[in-house]
Amino acid sequence: MHKTITEAIEWIKAVLPYLPPSDQTEVAVAPPFTALYPLAEIIKESSLKLVAQNVFWEKEGAYTGEISPLMLRDIGCEYVIIGHSERRQYFKETNEMIAKKIKAVVEQGLKPILCIGERLEEREAGQTFEIVKKQLFGGLSLIKNIENIAIAYEPVWAIGTGKTALPYQAQEVHAYLRRLLIEKWGEERAKMVRILYGGSVKPQNIKELMAEEDIDGALVGGASLKAESFIKIIHFD
Repeated sequence: MHKTITEAIEWIKAVLPYLPPSDQTEVAVAPPFTALYPLAEIIKESSLKLVAQNVFWEKEGAYTGEISPLMLRDIGCEYVIIGHSERRQYFKETNEMIAKKIKAVVEQGLKPILCIGERLEEREAGQTFEIVKKQLFGGLSLIKNIENIAIAYEPVWAIGTGKTALPYQAQEVHAYLRRLLIEKWGEERAKMVRILYGGSVKPQNIKELMAEEDIDGALVGGASLKAESFIKIIHFD
């Protein structure tokens, strides 16, 4: 919940000249709902993709305050973040709710970014693999095709805390998630799923993270708020 429309436009205009070639790196931005349409107009001639931070699972109806996948597609969104740890924590979103959102988004031709990750007490209790497996299969339980799905592993203990999973810790979970996808959907389809890391990603650690075999990208939080920082991240190499 950052950036007014004016601030978002200033940010986007600062970033656009520095986009890397689209055949090397895909870059997407997820502003608040209020800024989606203004930014869609600005970026439509660029390679920058538009992402919504949340969605509701119905196309329309008496759901005051909610936004449907159809509305997001109409604006020009290509991706939707679903199940972010803050949605789970503050708004009590369950795996069942998240699965309904993912199904609705896929049916409208949008691409979901499913967020999963364990809390500090769960990691310390040795439950990391158990938690992410439950969230992964719970979130994908209502769909059959996973080709346009992205997974974002975001250890909750490393979000906004200044703590970051060491590259080998992130890779360990990413490799586990990849194995789960292969076991259920086969290697060919599983390799089409991008697994992103999202836990205090910064210019200082992005290169080490991206060097790991199963880390396909990053879901950047606080470090994206300043254009200069974000530009350094998308040009990590």
